[in-house]
Amino acid sequence: MATFTPREIVSELDRYIVGQREAKRAVAIALRNRWRRMQVPEPLRDEIAPKNIIMIGPTGVGKTEISRRLAKLAQAPFIKVEASKFTEVGYVGRDVESIIRDLTELAVTMVREEEKEKNRVKARELAEDRVLDLLLPPPPKTIPMPGAPHFDATETREKLRRMLRDGKLDDRSVELEVTKAASPMIEVMTPQGMEEIESNLRELLQNVLPKRSKKTKMLVPEALDALEQEEASRLIDQEAATREAIRRVEQSGIVFLDEIDKIAGREGVHGPDVSREGVQRDLLPIVEGSTVSTKHGPVRTDHVLFIASGAFHIAKPSDLIPEFQGRFPIRVELEALTQADFVRILTEPENALTRQYTALLATESVGLVFRDDAVAEIARIAAEVNERTENIGARRLHTVMERLLDQVSFDAPEMAGQQIVVDAALVRDRLAPILEDQDLSRFIL
Repeated sequence: MATFTPREIVSELDRYIVGQREAKRAVAIALRNRWRRMQVPEPLRDEIAPKNIIMIGPTGVGKTEISRRLAKLAQAPFIKVEASKFTEVGYVGRDVESIIRDLTELAVTMVREEEKEKNRVKARELAEDRVLDLLLPPPPKTIPMPGAPHFDATETREKLRRMLRDGKLDDRSVELEVTKAASPMIEVMTPQGMEEIESNLRELLQNVLPKRSKKTKMLVPEALDALEQEEASRLIDQEAATREAIRRVEQSGIVFLDEIDKIAGREGVHGPDVSREGVQRDLLPIVEGSTVSTKHGPVRTDHVLFIASGAFHIAKPSDLIPEFQGRFPIRVELEALTQADFVRILTEPENALTRQYTALLATESVGLVFRDDAVAEIARIAAEVNERTENIGARRLHTVMERLLDQVSFDAPEMAGQQIVVDAALVRDRLAPILEDQDLSRFIL
């Protein structure tokens, strides 16, 4: 985080996302402010709260992708949830605190994987020793007899180790004793909001029931990988990893609340149904800052960054309750994508669709070349369909590309060694029958 200035963060996001400059600037400033806060002296540091963001814009314009790439850039724990799947307390549905529990689980997994990677070399050496013990068991300790021939076990073991590393023993098999935790086939039923109790009960049952050991025969490379994972797990300080994970969640966690407009609205009359305003009030303590109990320990949400998004076609941000609005001081409106944007999306990003399809068909030894006029025609058709039907933004490009390359993808195994040039005429020829359909029903997936 310290190495990226806001300008550099925007530049990194530009590699994958076209346009939406204002949204990129907002998240870049929010990310940089986190680093700035950590440089502030301790008494004032805790008083600086993150400035949460609401992204307003139609579907498919890059709201989720901006948040996901930002979290990857910052190497921060990140979770995306739909606000519409949570219900207020007292109704069947997910408890809002499960957002933080899931985020903590992701952070714990992230830290443990990092620790495994740090210990990979040592774990590999330990795994090699265990495989060598299986291939060449150590000789029993005996008193050498006078005049008996000398056998150097160390030299033989090192020779075998070199063969193992050179891959000369890959066709050999060894027998491993694999221990698996018992997984009880018991369904734990708990009331809504008690997911943590259910998780703890399952973990308790797994610890109480005896672990099962089973001898498995496998090839040497498979045994090495299995033993390396086992040794890497043993080398991790689990308590330290958990503490680091909780620290990351509290200091740099990012929660992306999608479909926030689905819970916007103030009901004048409350009937026997889930209240959207009630969901907002349940989310409010987490956004404001509270302590959530997880199986790894209490987690504070005071400095977790919340990025909300919604199309707001019917509802407006002002329909949110005042307390909820106040916790999202930054509002960014994302622009609908145009035909020119579609051309850029198809060519500029590192993960552009044209590059994806070219790489996919290259695995079948089929060359796929997109000419500039073909890209322009694909963009024109996608923009036209978005105008005539529901505007789903850049996701429309996936529909158009699949329809365009459907036959090529199906016949690719029989076309090895061929090169296909996609031009505007080919695009029109393949998609003209669909475009002639007045309701474009086949474009609605």
